[in-house]
Amino acid sequence: MTVPPVADHVRARRITERTRSARLIRDSIGLLSSKWSVDVLLALGDGTRRYHELLEDLAPISEKVLTQTLRAMERDGLLVRRVHAEVPPRVEYALSSLGATMAPPLKALGSWSLTHGKRVEEARERFDAKAASQAASRAARAAA
Repeated sequence: MTVPPVADHVRARRITERTRSARLIRDSIGLLSSKWSVDVLLALGDGTRRYHELLEDLAPISEKVLTQTLRAMERDGLLVRRVHAEVPPRVEYALSSLGATMAPPLKALGSWSLTHGKRVEEARERFDAKAASQAASRAARAAA
């Protein structure tokens, strides 16, 4: 028995949904694309921190990069910056309610990495060894 072909409108809807999902996932991953954003999220997951506490905890991050990362994450709504009216001003950073929702996906990704990280490393090593072997073969043929 043969399966009837999927109607064009059903196929088009699937493609549209998949494209939209892919865009949303890319956008979500983009929130974490800065080198230090995951580190900041994890640090703030332990509670409110002052700027210099973050700077110390995230060494060797530079002040410039930390400032840029914090501003970007504040812009994205992942953290809140609170300035206390003191002299000198005291500035604290905390996860926003939106930022706190990143904990479960980060934990899931961490678990995946712990479970499968070794397999990824092994696959990379096999790929690199194969590529090196192929390059050596090409070089040998060219020299002959």
